[in-house]
Amino acid sequence: MPLQTELVGQSTSPRYHAVDARWTMAYAAGLQDENPRLRDTTQARLAVHPLFPVCLEWPSVLESRALPGHDGLSDEELARGVHATHDLHVVKPIVPGQVYHTTATVVDLQPGQQGARVCLQLDTSDEAGDLVTRTWQTNVSRGVMIQGPAATPIAQAPAWPEINQSRQADGARREIPIAVSAGLGNIYTETARIYNPIHSDRAFALAAGLPDIILHGTASLGLSVSALGRELLGGAVNQVTRLGGRFTGMVVMPQTLTLHITAQGSDWALFELRNDVQAPVIKDGFMVWSQVSVTAIT
Repeated sequence: MPLQTELVGQSTSPRYHAVDARWTMAYAAGLQDENPRLRDTTQARLAVHPLFPVCLEWPSVLESRALPGHDGLSDEELARGVHATHDLHVVKPIVPGQVYHTTATVVDLQPGQQGARVCLQLDTSDEAGDLVTRTWQTNVSRGVMIQGPAATPIAQAPAWPEINQSRQADGARREIPIAVSAGLGNIYTETARIYNPIHSDRAFALAAGLPDIILHGTASLGLSVSALGRELLGGAVNQVTRLGGRFTGMVVMPQTLTLHITAQGSDWALFELRNDVQAPVIKDGFMVWSQVSVTAIT
């Protein structure tokens, strides 16, 4: 069935999450990230992987599929949905030991070449109600049409960072290999608490028309961010303020990916992630950071 334009403007109810160090450390370990700042509990404040907010957002993404205007899709149509773009803004740090709540709002619905494009605004706030992270995420319902009067977007996703590549540092272009184990999809499923059987169940993945189990898009992005944090920030990932990119290919495990840092400056980097035959998995990737930690800013 088509998606209905009445979907635009609909929001999910707040979803509450108790975040503890066990979860944030497991998430980093699931990404094979050996940064000691992400697991050293002797610190005054344990650092959290910059992409951890996706763990809090996933239940709200799922609930957005039951909103009026989206709830008519069949299981088969839902299975054809793909995560297309991701743009995460970090306003305040996630702090283990606190409770956060997340909502998803459908801000736009447009036809695309592959199907309906649904833009979500995912807001995560702390116990005081202060915004902590905001993600603009586009999902494509492949082969699904749109029905109803034209809908006006209720918010406009921000433009990709306008980075002046003329400021590119000498020697910025480099390649970093990233090994992906055969079981990483299962590991990431459990540590992120993001369950979709195409990432962990071979029979389900094959039935869905995939060549095998494929890695989560956010896992591919998380691996990229881990490598960038190690290579460019010396592990000081609490300085990251924005990250994202476009998901353009699938990752079948095991294999070795290659992170291509295509340009960088003092507080930004552009990258592309490619698979073992050099086809892009993530294009137009970016990471932006502050010269001081987000903790210090706030």
